Amino acid sequence: MSLALATLLYEWRRYSAAMVALAVAGLLILAQVGMFTGIVKGVTATLDRSRADLIIMPAKMESLINSGGGSLPARLQPQMYMHPEVAEVAAWDIEGGRWVNHPKDGKKAVTTFVDVNLVDTRPGAVTLPVDFTEETRRALMEPYSVAVDESQLSRLGVKLGDTASLNGKTIRVRAILTGYPNINNASITVSRDTLRLLGMVQKNGKTGPLMVRLKDPARAEVVRDQLNKSSKGAYRAWTRGELAEANQGALMKEQIIGLFITATVIIGAFIGVAITSMTLRGAILSSIKEFASLRALGVPMNSLRAIVLELSLWVGVAGFIVTAILTVGVYLLALKGGVPMGFPLFWDIFVAILLLVIAGLSGLFSIGVLKKSQPADLLR
Repeated sequence: MSLALATLLYEWRRYSAAMVALAVAGLLILAQVGMFTGIVKGVTATLDRSRADLIIMPAKMESLINSGGGSLPARLQPQMYMHPEVAEVAAWDIEGGRWVNHPKDGKKAVTTFVDVNLVDTRPGAVTLPVDFTEETRRALMEPYSVAVDESQLSRLGVKLGDTASLNGKTIRVRAILTGYPNINNASITVSRDTLRLLGMVQKNGKTGPLMVRLKDPARAEVVRDQLNKSSKGAYRAWTRGELAEANQGALMKEQIIGLFITATVIIGAFIGVAITSMTLRGAILSSIKEFASLRALGVPMNSLRAIVLELSLWVGVAGFIVTAILTVGVYLLALKGGVPMGFPLFWDIFVAILLLVIAGLSGLFSIGVLKKSQPADLLR
């Protein structure tokens, strides 16, 4: 074990303020990224948990986030079956409507706009999420029945069994979902038949993005490339994972979100460097006699500087561990409150590197204190 690591382990209280400062800086960044990523996960939860291996979208659409309409010619759906490896194709229409609950006991009515997600209720259907229970599937088979995530119930002013109006037609809450929150617009889920009864299915020869299930999911990338090669610019095929990454990236490219995250990185870095460097300077000053003893034993100044730099990097590692613990806590609290969060690997790595850079810079700023470690001071 190195001297720097041993010092941190045995005198961790002296460096706790630096570790907490780094943890707060990392948490500020990850919490914002997690929230924005969670927005995407909430909107696309039905798609992400479907049995689809490929998603067919208009050629110019780069994601499902802020890319305009996603209509395709309806003739493309039967054309997908011309590929020998395609097992099932279904349109995934995303609609919206005006929601008005039917309050009881004189309570105020809730009027809002809701996103309407579509699923097919046939067992094993490509659009049916894999985590839907059999009870939920059967409930959605009833005409005008809807499923609502548990986190959306108070927002929509309903509970299981209540009725409400959607675009002027009466619907009934017949199932409660878990893990389908949406902090943007409230969302509900209906069957394709109910969507038709509500008059919300696209017409005029248009359809929404297509979900495609393959006979062999392992060949998804191969079939994707084959479909794109034969599309002649009429559409673009995506793997489900590829599209999920594109959705997250599209949201992060939004100007206002980019400004928020950039400002958070700058503020977090400033706070981290300021507090960590001051903590390191104070800890080194409190151990100045030990450093003076090392110099008296013949340890060169460059070696002492290396010890301080290594110590600062170990503080950075400890700070990231604390960040991870705090982030898990925030995630669990958000999950309990029905707020979706996600932490892409890229941002996890970015924060880890950033905290090490902050710790390293703090160590450099603290090296000057070693000049006070004069062996002659030990004789006083």
